[in-house]
Amino acid sequence: MEEILKAIEEKDCKKVATLLYHRVDELGDEELKEVLEKAEKLALECGDFELYKLTVYYFHELLGIDKLSEFEKMAEEKDTFEVKFELADLYYLIGELEKGLDLYRALLEEETEKGNRENIAKIYYAMALIHEELQEYEKAIGLMEKAEEIYRELENEDEVLRIAIHKAYVLFESGETYEAKAMLAGLLPRVLDKSDLLVEIHLSFEEIFEEDENYDAALQECLYALIHARGSDYEDIAFGSLMDVLWQLFLEDDFETVYLHMDMFAKAMPELADFFEAVKAIALYKDGKIEGEEASKALEKVKDQRLLDLLEFLGEAEL
Repeated sequence: MEEILKAIEEKDCKKVATLLYHRVDELGDEELKEVLEKAEKLALECGDFELYKLTVYYFHELLGIDKLSEFEKMAEEKDTFEVKFELADLYYLIGELEKGLDLYRALLEEETEKGNRENIAKIYYAMALIHEELQEYEKAIGLMEKAEEIYRELENEDEVLRIAIHKAYVLFESGETYEAKAMLAGLLPRVLDKSDLLVEIHLSFEEIFEEDENYDAALQECLYALIHARGSDYEDIAFGSLMDVLWQLFLEDDFETVYLHMDMFAKAMPELADFFEAVKAIALYKDGKIEGEEASKALEKVKDQRLLDLLEFLGEAEL
């Protein structure tokens, strides 16, 4: 909490948004309310509508406080692309998908008249996400391709690649698993110097392998993602994906797959070696390979409360 409050005091909106995204689950209700009120005030002061959207979303989802009408009123008064685009994204986040599409369509008409190609590309991609959520995969892919074309014309290679990675994932969602794998493989050589895109590709592969219940491969992809994400905003996302795979393995009582792979993670990330040794110990204990006392000794080496909470979470997994 202190780190978030410091970022708010420094008026670093981007950092506040990043910290909120990654740390919001660590805050109690009173702490969260205090942080969100301060972040909301900062967002309005700085005109950072992305941060404002995030605060309104967390008020809604985590505290049951509805500030949507305030956002809608502000969007009507300011009538700018930025504020209306973030409002449409908020509709998407809270599940008001048709409202989001309606606002995006209105924005698309406005930005087309202005000839603002970059904003048009952003709208196409945002609309694609809604169609993906609606499982309308052909529409999603078509809109992504429109966005890709514009970014290609604008010579924005990073956005072209980012959308291509997501398009491959949508192909996987639509049942075209091998085509998705081939597309992701084709993108790999083009992103070797872009760690964030490498993480996205490996996490896409991870979900494909997990869906096939190929957990050895899924864990390997988690490892690649964690290594490339180290020290970036993607680190928590990659770590969360690993925890999802471990949780699934514990649910399925596949303890052997867990304990056989933890040394791999411990060697690659020595700063988290105690955590991975503790995960291994829990799996060994649940599989009847070691006594509870030995497992407890491994857990005692972990000092970070957040990691201890994750270990408790894994230890309680059951069908």
